[in-house]
Amino acid sequence: MTDGAYAGIFIGLKMKYERCPPSSPDRKRRIPVNRIPIFCGVFACGCRRRPFFSFWRCFTIANVNYEINEEILDKELRIISDTGEQLGIMSAEEALKIAEERELDLVKISPAAKPPVCKIMDYGKFRFEQAKREKEAKKNQRVMEVKEVRMSPNIDANDFNTKLKNAQKFLNDGDRVKVSIRFRGREMAHTHIGETLLRDFAAKCGEIANLDKEPKLEGRNMSMFLSPKSAAAIKKAQKEAEKKAAEAQAAESEKE
Repeated sequence: MTDGAYAGIFIGLKMKYERCPPSSPDRKRRIPVNRIPIFCGVFACGCRRRPFFSFWRCFTIANVNYEINEEILDKELRIISDTGEQLGIMSAEEALKIAEERELDLVKISPAAKPPVCKIMDYGKFRFEQAKREKEAKKNQRVMEVKEVRMSPNIDANDFNTKLKNAQKFLNDGDRVKVSIRFRGREMAHTHIGETLLRDFAAKCGEIANLDKEPKLEGRNMSMFLSPKSAAAIKKAQKEAEKKAAEAQAAESEKE
């Protein structure tokens, strides 16, 4: 490296730069935070300013790309301060100057607005917190599994009710349920019995499940798919069932 220049390799840390002085050949150079590689990279600057380390800017985060600092080229911007105060409409240069005085970044948060809305903030911290929220959201997401309940065409009432309870438990846990019937030998001549059985099964799960796929015969197997209803749909169905029960009870009382 030449006299007065420095280079750095960062692994797990990210360098944040001050702007190069006007006398430097690199005076117009400023590396945006979202363009610096993470955990592996090499940089070099021709000015004599020394960088300082910033621990919370060392993670790759959200896929959303925001225009920041010198990337913002609009003539007029509506500016919000880091405290949430409305600073009014001003040029990008004026807004960037305010951001630099506060050692913060100018970030365009609403590009579609007229004029575009920018906020003065700590961009690295903002992206880190955003990534953290996304990670938590993914952690809390539950992958819907497909559980299978198998029956025979001549299943007795007790076994049918047991299979029904198992399916309802799976549905209440948020899983899809495949209900299938296998026909053996001469049972293939009476597939309508299996279809009736499946439709009866679906009807008894109607309060908590939707019929995703109608009963369909494939080879010797006939199957259908049930998926859990949303909490709001279940609540609505329960209210409707209670209303119908109350109406039926009232009708019986009138007859008496």
